Amino acid sequence: MVSKKRVFISTLFGGILGDVSWISAMMGGRVPWPGIVHQIFIYALMGFVIGISSWKIKWWLHGMLIGLLFGISNGFGALWMTEICAITFISIIIIGLVLGFLVELITSLGFKAKMS
Repeated sequence: MVSKKRVFISTLFGGILGDVSWISAMMGGRVPWPGIVHQIFIYALMGFVIGISSWKIKWWLHGMLIGLLFGISNGFGALWMTEICAITFISIIIIGLVLGFLVELITSLGFKAKMS
């Protein structure tokens, strides 16, 4: 059974970390509104997926794998929309890994909303 507390917390912190990701992207230059909405939405969606997923694996691996999936899709989306270099593409994937790990860390250990 999916815990409502877990889904809420992971979605909330996915959105918050999406804001952090957007703010860090602003350091490289102006980000258009569709990019801002996409950043916040994709990481909130990642948090939601982390919250509803019930893979029977270690919590840290769970967050990193889902973060990797979202990082790859986000990286290819950025590659398709703009002309970015390979280092930026790889850094987007690594950011997905880290943010997936952080969402799972905050949800599982910080708020003690473990996977059921």
